[in-house]
Amino acid sequence: MKVLIIDDEEDFRTVASSCLGLLNGAEVLEAGSGQEGIKLACDEKPDVILLDLCMPGMDGTKTLENLRKEPEASEVPVIFCTTKGMFEQFEEMKAMGALAVITKPFDPLRLYDQINAILTNAGKLPCAENSE
Repeated sequence: MKVLIIDDEEDFRTVASSCLGLLNGAEVLEAGSGQEGIKLACDEKPDVILLDLCMPGMDGTKTLENLRKEPEASEVPVIFCTTKGMFEQFEEMKAMGALAVITKPFDPLRLYDQINAILTNAGKLPCAENSE
């Protein structure tokens, strides 16, 4: 599975990347801003995007809105990551195509399984993993 993490917090990207890549064998791409993430999503076509809701400049909802305008990235599943208590916007996020919200702090040992379960429930699991 190829995962793109878009988050302005380097510590979060490092921990999530290690959990997904080292512990579970995912290919992980990282972006520190919405703009950088959109470019990476278009260039690399990840299987899923973990997107921070609260970022300076282009926040998560604006990033998702702009991702949906890009033909190369418009269908990529998006899972928001945010601190607890930020769920009032989730209905709006779902309307824009977000699959779920994973709260920070998250359990590093369960992150891959959480993503996998969300993608499976939405019927969006990457083809190679669907056939196993």
